[in-house]
Amino acid sequence: MANNPKAPLLLLILLLPPALVLALLSGPVDIDLLQALQLGWRSEEGDAVILWQLRLPRALLALSVGAALGMGGAAMQGMLRNPLAEPALLGVSSGAALAAIILLYYGLAWQSGWLLPLLAIGGAFAAVAGVWLLAGRGASAGRLVLAGVAINAFLSASIALALNYAPSMFAMQEIVFWLLGSLANRGWDQLLLALPFMLFGGLLLFAARNYLRALSLGEASAASLGFGGRRYPMAILLGIAAAVGAAVAVAGTIGFIGLVVPHLMRPLVRQDPGRLLWASALAGALLLLLADIFVLNFIGTQELRIGAVTAFIGAPFFFWLIAGTRRERFL
Repeated sequence: MANNPKAPLLLLILLLPPALVLALLSGPVDIDLLQALQLGWRSEEGDAVILWQLRLPRALLALSVGAALGMGGAAMQGMLRNPLAEPALLGVSSGAALAAIILLYYGLAWQSGWLLPLLAIGGAFAAVAGVWLLAGRGASAGRLVLAGVAINAFLSASIALALNYAPSMFAMQEIVFWLLGSLANRGWDQLLLALPFMLFGGLLLFAARNYLRALSLGEASAASLGFGGRRYPMAILLGIAAAVGAAVAVAGTIGFIGLVVPHLMRPLVRQDPGRLLWASALAGALLLLLADIFVLNFIGTQELRIGAVTAFIGAPFFFWLIAGTRRERFL
């Protein structure tokens, strides 16, 4: 597989359909999948309603959010040439989260199903704009990181302040649950709202794939190959803000997907930043869908938050990564 960079992509594509079927069969209620498919989405039969109105949009949202987070993480690591970078580093997740928390804080989120995700997407774009302005014209990767850390720290402090002065325990509980990330109670409205932004962001990142390849040789080499100026970095930042901001807007903050997935895929695509975008998108979609399947089949008094599941997946991976580097050091 390592000798053929297309093989991982093909394998991931082949694994997605059975994972999707498993997700449609997962949940506290058993359904007849074939009968529900035959009845169609207009049917009011119990199995059809569960499939078409509850499980299918949730599974498609898991695929879309996972793909956005995976591709956004790969693009961020390629642009900053830092394998530990992720979209949260530039405040994209925190910007979207803070905007959503403001609505939850004042109890306005439920007046319109579109209001919370739209404002969260706007918060992601505002955070990226703040990073861009703070870093200044012609900012290097290092200065972008510093600006991102500063903006992210400010946004995180604002989130903590909102939690500290939450007007009620109910509001604070809603904020905390939203911050943990979840796909529960999500439907076609959330999917149809977020999907255009995710597709737009993905197209921007795909259009910058050759820039990421040139940038892997260094900023001077990329400029000599015709990739100088601010157009390509701005396109990547806008793409990340659109894709990841939309993902956070409808699913809350789900960590580690944008950090772990590019690490796993990079050796399989021969370190090619262009192929890594697609590989990370497919792997992120598959990983988040499998995590949601675990959540759906987890037996507990209340549904486990998917952000906690991805954190438990990501942390052991980095323990293994650190142990591997230590072994190589002593060999």
